[in-house]
Amino acid sequence: MSTAHGSVAAVDLGASGGRVMLGHVGDHELRLETVVRFDNEPVRTPDGLHWNILELYRRLREGVAEAAIRAPGLLSVGIDSWAVDYGLLRAGTLLGVPYHYRDTRTADGVRDVHAIAGPEELYRHNGLQHLPFNTLFQLAADRRAGLLDVAERMLLLPDLLAYWLTGVQVAERTNASTTGLLTPGGGAWNEALLGRLGLDRFLFPPLVSPGDTIGETEVRDGHRIRVTAVGSHDTASAVAAVPAAEEAFAYISCGTWSLVGVELDEPVLSEESRAAGFTNELGVDGRIRYLHNVTGLWLLSESVAHWRRSDPAVELSTVLAQAADVPPGRVPVFDTDDERFLPPGDMPARIAAWLSEHDLPVPATRAEFVRCILESLAEAYARTITTAEKLTGRAVPVVHMVGGGCRNTLLCRLTAERTGRPVVAGPVEATATGNVLVQARAAGLVHGDLADLRGLVRRTHDLTTYVPS
Repeated sequence: MSTAHGSVAAVDLGASGGRVMLGHVGDHELRLETVVRFDNEPVRTPDGLHWNILELYRRLREGVAEAAIRAPGLLSVGIDSWAVDYGLLRAGTLLGVPYHYRDTRTADGVRDVHAIAGPEELYRHNGLQHLPFNTLFQLAADRRAGLLDVAERMLLLPDLLAYWLTGVQVAERTNASTTGLLTPGGGAWNEALLGRLGLDRFLFPPLVSPGDTIGETEVRDGHRIRVTAVGSHDTASAVAAVPAAEEAFAYISCGTWSLVGVELDEPVLSEESRAAGFTNELGVDGRIRYLHNVTGLWLLSESVAHWRRSDPAVELSTVLAQAADVPPGRVPVFDTDDERFLPPGDMPARIAAWLSEHDLPVPATRAEFVRCILESLAEAYARTITTAEKLTGRAVPVVHMVGGGCRNTLLCRLTAERTGRPVVAGPVEATATGNVLVQARAAGLVHGDLADLRGLVRRTHDLTTYVPS
């Protein structure tokens, strides 16, 4: 480790909100300071659901400028966001407004791709869990609509924002690994698959890795800082900040989505892995994030949003407290992976319909619905971790839960009970923390491998352990 101290700015964009955070880093310091938080509200137009990318860029610029005022020696900025979504460009100009991954246009894209390469073959090519909104299906939908006829470049959203800051077009590997269009180890774009799908190789920019310098940007009054590639897929940054002391561990990056898995050196491409819905995505330092996407706290937030339409007084903290008092065994569990739970809408009605179809009792109160959701998530986590052990042949003695979901004490407790393993909760701001760590190492503020970075997280953060009874 070095003796240097300094500050970097992390832009962390989630599906429901974004933030710009300052990371103050040194040998014995890893401290985050919130500069600004803002909502991320999609916009529905007659042609579908879109991200308000220009507003996100405006808030990003304002936040980084404020960060530079608070930390005059600011060294760099890094951007992470959710995966799979992108903008199309021609002559450097954005063509249209990027679609939201929950837009329903991708159904035709899935059919088009599977007519060329079925799910089993795709998994051998890319090692990704089938999700109907994966980038290759979105691009197939755009190809069907004629949008690729005029596009010259595809940039994933963090790369698009970095391009607007620097003028440099790249694709960061951890996020590019979610497109379904990289080779399984993430070393290159899969040109054979691109050719079969009729996608122009020149649509895809050069690849960079976490820690690489993308370019520079002016933040205020002629002051320029580096724009550093981080784990631009937010889960890659979150997993980099998992404070694990053990070599073998499971992680749950818990937010709108719950990403549940283990960290490996090599991808697992077996048919059993594909059938179980596991994905092989790249992490920081070339690690493989072997995981399953579980529909996460989206189920809870959409339920609360639905209840508030008729009763604005509904508070999440209140229904969580009431759910904690629901006796164990009172509510059933449902399959959180069912695709009916993906779009926005009346989530309690969809859960009730699923339970009725499976001859299970429907919760009678809001508290029981919340308990049903959290029990179902905990059961999904337990099932996923057990399956990961079988598919990799590696025992998992401990579970690390990071992200906003680790503030949900009931969910943490239920996860410990259903997995039968201790659950270590924290840090809450794992994604921003991982973003900061990669920048700090690139700037020479810290040194070492992932184990060293994770050790710094352990030394500087308060963690809570939940032990199964």
